Amino acid sequence: MIFWIASYPKSGNTWVRALISSYYYSQDGIFSEKLIKKIGQFPEKVHFDGFNYNKEAITDTSRFWIEAQEKINKDKKIKFKKTHSCLGSINGNNFTNKKNTIACIYIVRDPRNLITSLKNHYELDYDEALNFMISEKKFIYDQQKHNDYSDFQFISSWEKNFLSWKNQNDFPIKLIKYEDLLNKTYYIFEDLIKFINNILKIDENVIQDKLKNSIESTSFNKLKQYEKDYGFSEAVNSKNNYKSIPFFHLGPKNDWKKILSKDLQEKLNITFNKGLKFFSYI
Repeated sequence: MIFWIASYPKSGNTWVRALISSYYYSQDGIFSEKLIKKIGQFPEKVHFDGFNYNKEAITDTSRFWIEAQEKINKDKKIKFKKTHSCLGSINGNNFTNKKNTIACIYIVRDPRNLITSLKNHYELDYDEALNFMISEKKFIYDQQKHNDYSDFQFISSWEKNFLSWKNQNDFPIKLIKYEDLLNKTYYIFEDLIKFINNILKIDENVIQDKLKNSIESTSFNKLKQYEKDYGFSEAVNSKNNYKSIPFFHLGPKNDWKKILSKDLQEKLNITFNKGLKFFSYI
């Protein structure tokens, strides 16, 4: 069955996967990129091999979401999968179901910091990034591939995305705030390991040395230096000069109070007021 690691884009999904893969897929808890690659994305083009779909039709792979997951789950093993998709349906096609899903970790991030990361990653201005975040019809795909929507993900708006996962009762969900993970990394990750172990019926205490190594080896500065030295597979190329856009951009230095204009701060506070209050951001 699939153990989802879900989030809106640029909300800390990669960091959580780095932590989890370092802890569960290594002997010592030390991060390497080959470990994080064990937690693939769904959907990807490879998941639809053998299915008859039109790659140039934006939503066509949605017809095979469930069948593709059944194919993934044939060996009856647990797999962590990353996704930015909403938990809903397209044209009557559900994204997932309780037969294929065992649990979910959902990472949410303050939209006032998220907007700067989106702006950098997708090469947008702030108005475009805001429109990105409030569009209930928003979807993403690999834009480096011409007329190929095989890995289409319907993400909707920032608010609709987290609500879609939070408001379901088919499987257990662990909701974590990126800011809590940043400020209380040890406590939040330890709690996350306990949640995963409980779901997977792993009857053992948290291994403290592996926990500490996983945290230390996936610090923002170390991941940023790793990307600088070796590159990072999840970085995308610029539309302007085809050079890689740094995936690890500002990290803890992304402080909306210092970066955003007062007018934009006010606009974001009004636009996302309900979500900001729900997560105690205001």
